[in-house]
This record gives sequence, C-alpha cells and structure tokens, in this order.
Amino acid sequence: MVSTVGIMAQLQDISRLTGEFVELAKEYLLQETVEPAKRLGRFAGYSIGAAALWAVALVLLSVAGLRALIGVLPTGAYWEALGYVLFAFGLVGFIAILIKLVPDRGVHDVARRPHEPGDQT
Repeated sequence: MVSTVGIMAQLQDISRLTGEFVELAKEYLLQETVEPAKRLGRFAGYSIGAAALWAVALVLLSVAGLRALIGVLPTGAYWEALGYVLFAFGLVGFIAILIKLVPDRGVHDVARRPHEPGDQT
C-alpha cells in the first residue's frame, strides 16, 4: 500500500487551504472584473466629454459661419432668408462629406501593420 501522507493535505491544512483559495479567488475577481470596469468607465467618461465638446464647437462654429454669411449678403429679409437656406444646405453637405470620409469600422477593428511577425500575407 502506498502512503498518501505526502500527497494529500492533512486535515489541519484544509481550513488554511480553503482560506487561501478564497483570498486568491477575491484577488482574481478584482483583477479581472473591477479593474477593467474602472478603465472602461474612465474611457467612456472621456469619450462622452469629447463628444460634448465637439457638439458645442460645431454649434458655435455654425452660428459664427451663419452670421458671417448673413453679414456678407446685402441687407433685407429675403437676403437673410437666403443666407439661412444656403447655410443649411452647406451644413448638410459638410455633414454628408464627413460621413463619407469616416471609415466604416467596428470598435474592435484595428488597422494592421504591413509586416507583423508571423504574418503569412
């Protein structure tokens, strides 16, 4: 018969091993769930802040452009209305160009470098 004293844990070690397992499991869960969630929250916060700043900039530049266009045109209600219409068409055209120029990529798509190690192409 083979002695299992060296292989199996002693009865006194089971509580210590269980405590170690619980501590390791807590550390692992913190490392793999809480820390990535914090990084994701920080990224989302910066992204929302940047989007808000871009929106404010677009509105302010649009108003400035509209006022500049109306200032160039002759005075009168019809000329002012023409300025609004022209600027609306110009803004729609600008947005269409931006949409066309932005690449259609997903969040996880990453542009590959031409010669990565292990690349078969």
